[in-house]
Amino acid sequence: MSQRAKHIVMIAVVMMTTWVIAMGGNVTFKARLDSASLLMGKTTALHLEITQDKAARGFFPNEQADTLNAMVEIAERLKADTTDLGNNRIQINRDLIIQSFDSGLWVIKPIPYVVNGDTAFCNQLTLKVLPVDVSQMKDIHDIKPVEDVPFNLLDWLPDYWWAWLLGLLLIGGGIWVYRKYYKKGINPLKPSKKRLPPYEEAMINLQNLKAAQLWQRGQEKEYFTGLTDILRVYIDRRFDINAVEMTSSQIIDTLKKNDETKAVNEQLEMILEVADIVKFANARPLADDNEVAYQRAVNFVEATRPVEQPEKKEEVKK
Repeated sequence: MSQRAKHIVMIAVVMMTTWVIAMGGNVTFKARLDSASLLMGKTTALHLEITQDKAARGFFPNEQADTLNAMVEIAERLKADTTDLGNNRIQINRDLIIQSFDSGLWVIKPIPYVVNGDTAFCNQLTLKVLPVDVSQMKDIHDIKPVEDVPFNLLDWLPDYWWAWLLGLLLIGGGIWVYRKYYKKGINPLKPSKKRLPPYEEAMINLQNLKAAQLWQRGQEKEYFTGLTDILRVYIDRRFDINAVEMTSSQIIDTLKKNDETKAVNEQLEMILEVADIVKFANARPLADDNEVAYQRAVNFVEATRPVEQPEKKEEVKK
């Protein structure tokens, strides 16, 4: 083919392309770059300019694409801006922020735009991406070796660990208050009168139990329950032994090690044995057994009564 024929064919192709660009749905579609060259990783704007009839409705078929080609990416799609040109014509301006992370000369092929069933294409563009001169970058340093991070307990604790700790302290405090006060029938929030000494409290409770005449009315189980409860509270307060939470055998074994209770420990042991039989075996003791148990309880409290030390008076020399 001669040089003249090639020239005619090229002109025909250009005219056909121009017709597709300009006449597709009475639309003109142009594209230009803010900068035809940029550094690798930097961004530039691709300006799209569309002129069409005001009533025409168009769209970009590749609106969701995040690349223009394998080497050029779309970093951001800006909102379109429409201008009224008059004569029932409008101009749509749309900007795409693009970038590339590979150096080279990249071709941006014509972008399609569909309007009223016809497709228009913008002109083809070329983007030159320049490599970064690493030798001139002073901020680049050698990679440091991995350092061992010292152990820090706070890094292993869950979020709001202090709330968990506070909750555990409140639960522990509640259990302690329950065992210390409420289980013994004491309300720490209610002001109470000064409590009597252990000996006086026990003797008054024993007298009240006797006056209630429980076993005389056939309530032997309630009688021995009240009798042993009085002794357990007395031992708890007198010797600081948690007798309220102990079994009968545990109380006896503990008091055997106490010099103040060795002499009367046998009487207490007899009381607890009879009480256990009545409470757990539903046995009915004789009237004499009830009286003897009461007297043994009184003897135990009397024998372990604290000895008052006489106050030493200082002699005053005139």
